Amino acid sequence: MALENNVIQDKLIETFGLEVSDFHQEHDIFSFEVSPNAIHEVIKYLKEDPTLRFNFLTDVCGIHYPDYTEDRQLAVVYHLHNWFDNKRIRIKSFLNIKNPIIDSMSDLFLSSNWQERETYDFYGIKFRNHPQLKRILNMDEMESFPMRKEFPLEDGGRTDKDDRFFGRTVHNC
Repeated sequence: MALENNVIQDKLIETFGLEVSDFHQEHDIFSFEVSPNAIHEVIKYLKEDPTLRFNFLTDVCGIHYPDYTEDRQLAVVYHLHNWFDNKRIRIKSFLNIKNPIIDSMSDLFLSSNWQERETYDFYGIKFRNHPQLKRILNMDEMESFPMRKEFPLEDGGRTDKDDRFFGRTVHNC
């Protein structure tokens, strides 16, 4: 029998209460939110529970929502896959942009190591207990995080660009 969304939701609410919320189906993926202080235990439960068996971490990534309140501007998104029932879920955990810290999943899924490093590199999200949290693509000396929407998209000092060639001029008719 296939693993149903209501089974996942009921088991999580029964075990974690208000730490899990906002359950909804988004296209073909069952999605929900988890508070950052419970994320490690929730993902461990999803992996080890004999009914749920979410044994594969597909992806870890960050998102910046500049229009949200300060305590929800950054989010870490996890995609998990249960190969036995071919069920996928998405978990989102919101963080305060001033101090974005969340637990690492590297002790549960070795594949999270590089994905967490990439998320740190591009969004500045720190993963507590990560074995080697350092930038993966950008220079160590870099002080900004290029995937945040506060990052300048262009170098204001460039003189080799003509905005007319990039569709940035106003045409008077």
